[in-house]
Amino acid sequence: MWSQKVSDAALLVHYDEFAKGEKAQRKRIDKLTGRIPKGQDSPFGNFPNDYHRPGNFQHTPRLQALGASMVMGVASGTPSSARGLSSARDPPKPTTAFRRGGTGTGGRAVSTTPRKPEVIVEPPKAGAFARRRIEGSELRKFYDRNDLPIQVQHTGTANRILWKVDIEKLDYHHYLPIFFDGLREKDDPYRFLAVEGAHNMLDKGGSKILPVVPQLIIPIKTALNTRDVEVVATTLKVLQKLVLSGELIGEALVPYYRQMLPVFNLFKGSAKNTGDQMDYGQRKRMNLGELIDETLEIFEVHGGEDAFINIKYMIPTYESCISA
Repeated sequence: MWSQKVSDAALLVHYDEFAKGEKAQRKRIDKLTGRIPKGQDSPFGNFPNDYHRPGNFQHTPRLQALGASMVMGVASGTPSSARGLSSARDPPKPTTAFRRGGTGTGGRAVSTTPRKPEVIVEPPKAGAFARRRIEGSELRKFYDRNDLPIQVQHTGTANRILWKVDIEKLDYHHYLPIFFDGLREKDDPYRFLAVEGAHNMLDKGGSKILPVVPQLIIPIKTALNTRDVEVVATTLKVLQKLVLSGELIGEALVPYYRQMLPVFNLFKGSAKNTGDQMDYGQRKRMNLGELIDETLEIFEVHGGEDAFINIKYMIPTYESCISA
């Protein structure tokens, strides 16, 4: 298995900082287009619905002067034509002039107007690999109202989670699905808390994880169905950790392959073909094709005797990794 000193959550924060030079406004554009949820209006929560939010145009000196001149003109009775505005009472100006006989195109037997080009409508795209809109998670709501016993501990190399309660004493039926639901977040600190919190709880969960597996299926399916490369890769890494965190967990996931594996089948062939070149980004583990192959092999090894036939049913191109 892959071993690293920096956690997956801290690596995501580092990669975001490195990507700011290439795509500085990526997250801002995603928020404006509605692909990822926006944050709160203020540190104290959102503004009321009936609150009038001042726009940026009121802070522009040029627009303030223009608005003041328009108000003064209306108050002094200056006509709209003097202020550079057209009035509804002004008579319309003629837009065309009279033509001489024989100079127009009407009444001729043959039209000299060029034929309009035929518009060819291309078939629409299916959008199977397109990113879906990401809704706000439960972890975002719980963290905003301070209902989670965690806080971010800022250190020199990478951030960590400071737990206010011992992890062994937590109610896994309540907290573990919340952290798994936050795996689809792309904005910090929610993403960092979700990924790091899920790994910490899986490390020290032991026998508490197996009874919670049915509650984790819907958050996992929701994260995979976003079809965002970063979210899907993060979810696959957590799935590998989930299966290896205890006994019988791989077998408990077999009945839920129909909810998870369709997205696996979609991105299974998205591995990079580098030829004889070196892929220097392989340490990031963001190649979905390789991650999916690793996850399916872990599913088969730890899923019992019925794992392969169920994987083969959902992903026909999968070949067994266990020698007969």
